[in-house]
Amino acid sequence: MKNIIRLLLLAVTLTTFSHTLFAQDNRQRLSREQLAEVQAKHIAEEIGMDNAASKRFINTYCRFQQEIWALGPRPKQVLHSMTEEETGEILKARFSRSQKILDIRQKYYAIYSEFLTQKQIQRVYELERQIMHRLAQRGKKPNR
Repeated sequence: MKNIIRLLLLAVTLTTFSHTLFAQDNRQRLSREQLAEVQAKHIAEEIGMDNAASKRFINTYCRFQQEIWALGPRPKQVLHSMTEEETGEILKARFSRSQKILDIRQKYYAIYSEFLTQKQIQRVYELERQIMHRLAQRGKKPNR
């Protein structure tokens, strides 16, 4: 009889905990577009933009992110087992991508300059860097 009660108690406990774990796995992730919009809204709020500037910034920031994403994924890291030629090609691909990103950033700097002050633009870059750092740290956590 004690064994049956223990087994029943164990089954109830396992059912309870498995339901809790299942509920945690069902949380939805934001798409890249949604994440970019949330980031832009956060930045606009932190800087204290008015409604018109905020809407324009959010649109512009989302277009900026789409252009960055259009470049594709980052080139793979240089591995020690690669030949000199393979390593050189990967490094050249990284330089090319960095130049494209710089060109896009300069393009959007000019657009931001039309409706933001230079200090606001600087603050946008600071907040963007903080957000990226925070997201990178979240990605490194082993138990997500």
